[in-house]
Amino acid sequence: MARYKTKPCEIEALQYTGNNIIEILDWGQGKILWDDMDNLYIETLEGRMRADVYDYIIKGLRGEFYPCKPDVFEKKYEAI
Repeated sequence: MARYKTKPCEIEALQYTGNNIIEILDWGQGKILWDDMDNLYIETLEGRMRADVYDYIIKGLRGEFYPCKPDVFEKKYEAI
C-alpha cells in the first residue's frame, strides 16, 4: 500500500449561516436550491445533497459544489 497526501490547492467556500441564503444562491450558479420548507440543497456530482446551517458550501476544482461539515472543513482548510 502506498501513502498519499493532498496537494495544496485553493478553493472557494461560504459558510451557510441561515441568514445568507441570497448570497449562497447567487454564488451557486443554479446548482444550489432553496425549497419552501427552508431546506438548502446542492446538486453535486454524486446527486442532490442537503446542507445544514453552519455547513460550508465548497466550490471544487471543476466548478462543482458540495457541502462540508464545519469540523471537517476546519481540519482540512485554512483561510488565505
